[in-house]
Amino acid sequence: MKKVLTIAGSDSGGGAGIQADLKTFQELDVFGMSALTAVTAQNTLGVQAVFPMTAEAVNKQIESIGDDIGTDALKTGMLFNAEIIRAVSEKIKYYNWKNVVVDPVMIAKGGASLLQLEAISALKQYLLPLAMVITPNIPEAEVLTGLSIRNDTDKREAAKRLYDLGVKNVVVKGGHDEDQKESVDLLYDGNAFTSFSSKRVQTKNTHGTGCTFSAAVAAELAKGLPVYEAVAIAKNFIQAAIEDQLQIGQGHGPTNHWAYRKRNVVKR
Repeated sequence: MKKVLTIAGSDSGGGAGIQADLKTFQELDVFGMSALTAVTAQNTLGVQAVFPMTAEAVNKQIESIGDDIGTDALKTGMLFNAEIIRAVSEKIKYYNWKNVVVDPVMIAKGGASLLQLEAISALKQYLLPLAMVITPNIPEAEVLTGLSIRNDTDKREAAKRLYDLGVKNVVVKGGHDEDQKESVDLLYDGNAFTSFSSKRVQTKNTHGTGCTFSAAVAAELAKGLPVYEAVAIAKNFIQAAIEDQLQIGQGHGPTNHWAYRKRNVVKR
């Protein structure tokens, strides 16, 4: 049994954060564990409140996993502030964890900030050099690189700049390319670019897509798959989750975490 740790915030609405991560881990047959960085009061309409944990509280949760159970991969989501980012980075180095997936969560679907501005430099300095994979969407890639991303050439330049920060593999997601008929995620491994395309779904029910995608990548890395294959499976997983809509809530509804498994059961 492969084990995967999520270090992220809690979404009381169940669509994003550790709830989305643990659902994804379960669907992909890995054992999920969590270290909470913050508790949010959140639903499909937005984030009503954020209650961050102390860096010590985050540290203790990670130590409980590292000293006993261990993990085959981990992903980070909402880290909120620089102090937590430094604490998480130190623990990753202490336990020598390698399969690290960083989802640089900055802004919720409703527009609420989930990462303090001063934490961005800490993210780049301490955490990104430890990452096997980083999975920013276009707005996040723009913040991290200072680029304005308008086309594929810009995506490639952003990926190169993120790679130069020490990340081993960069996936710039294409979900915000709203003028395009397809959603194209771009993977860069320092040598070559690979595109993963899927049909764009016109829907408001995309809450937690970034969390779910990065959790799927982490789950497949834990199983020993190379990054390319892990990203390919994660792309298919999130595409199914978006297409088979649940229609929950009045705002940006969550994705369907069991859609990928149900499709595969039908195929077999």
